[in-house]
Amino acid sequence: MLKRLLLITAFILPGGAAMAQDAGFPLQHADTNINDIQSLQRGARDFMNYCSGCHSLQYLRYNRVAKDLRIPPATMASDLMFTSHKPFDHIVSAMPAADAVTWFGKQPPDLTLESRYQSVDFIYSFLKGFYADKTRVWGVNNLYFPNVGMPFVLAPLAGVQKPVYKSVTDSSGQAHLELIGVAPMSPGSMTPAQYDRFVRDIANFLDYTAEPIKAQRESMGIFVTLFLLVFFAFAYLLKKEYWKDVH
Repeated sequence: MLKRLLLITAFILPGGAAMAQDAGFPLQHADTNINDIQSLQRGARDFMNYCSGCHSLQYLRYNRVAKDLRIPPATMASDLMFTSHKPFDHIVSAMPAADAVTWFGKQPPDLTLESRYQSVDFIYSFLKGFYADKTRVWGVNNLYFPNVGMPFVLAPLAGVQKPVYKSVTDSSGQAHLELIGVAPMSPGSMTPAQYDRFVRDIANFLDYTAEPIKAQRESMGIFVTLFLLVFFAFAYLLKKEYWKDVH
């Protein structure tokens, strides 16, 4: 199991959670809601259409997603199942492993547990942090993962951002440029607000994939807590009744 978890981040997240901290940029808050079924449905649609060509969700089955997210089986089969015709199959990448190694040097990671390994905020920030960088193989870099080894497939939607630098002087008196953020360079087909929702929906969906029972667990936790509080009240009254003669 540990070996699988390590493999998950071998492609684009080799440095683990510390990468965002090392980059020096605070994560943006995703503000997702695991109980928002419509957001999860949109996230599933967008992940399957834009991400599943490279990334798998191998610990989830198509029929589990359809059931949890209230997606009609016919819609799931026609619009969201690109690698299998069997609803009980696991969600695997459409990219053959051998081709992935040839094109990228290694197979892109499975993202089923990514939000638990990193965080939902990291996923959200990462997808908003790409900027043009001609020195990189794919022509892009990322604020939250410097020297990321993947193309920005969402550029037609988000547009292209340019890096913003400022001149700083180090302790030895040498001046150099420091990356401080990004700014719009060319627009995409979505407005910033539309792309923001798009990214938030994908982050929300990946929060679900990491723990499909999370919403049910949280809902059940409220009732368990209330039960314990009521039980405590009765237990306390019973204790007072038993000990009244002793005091």
